[in-house]
Amino acid sequence: MADPKKAEAAAAAKKTLVEDGTEFKGSLVSKCPVAVSGKVEGEVHAPSLTVASSGGVFGKMRIGQITSDGEIAGEVEAESVLLSGRVSNNTIIRAKTLEVKPVAETAAPRVTFGDCVLEVGDEPRKSPGSSPVQTAPKPDAGGGAPKPSAPPAAPKPQG
Repeated sequence: MADPKKAEAAAAAKKTLVEDGTEFKGSLVSKCPVAVSGKVEGEVHAPSLTVASSGGVFGKMRIGQITSDGEIAGEVEAESVLLSGRVSNNTIIRAKTLEVKPVAETAAPRVTFGDCVLEVGDEPRKSPGSSPVQTAPKPDAGGGAPKPSAPPAAPKPQG
């Protein structure tokens, strides 16, 4: 008879790997953690996703936890996000928690964000039918539409 504890430990040790030099296009659904050193383009659904510095994931990601030292682009929905790589233009990140850390202790801290939308907190807002990339309106004191700035005052005559 098989030991259930050993079977459970073996299942916990399983990973779905996309190695460096590999390009995957399509939907990737895994009950195991996913580790990407190559390139993935499409949809990824997994309990966790780790993107190595040589890796990139481009598309829709529905992840419990994502850790990225590589490049991500597209639409990310996750419980927690840890970034130390590159977030490409036209990217939306919706997460309960977001942490950004330097790439390496010896290098200058560098995390690159393209033109993207970050929604962090308990209830990220979802706008049905909206465009994939939204820019937040600039805050103003009146709470309405931005008001045009007043023309500069004329200098006072001296004399």
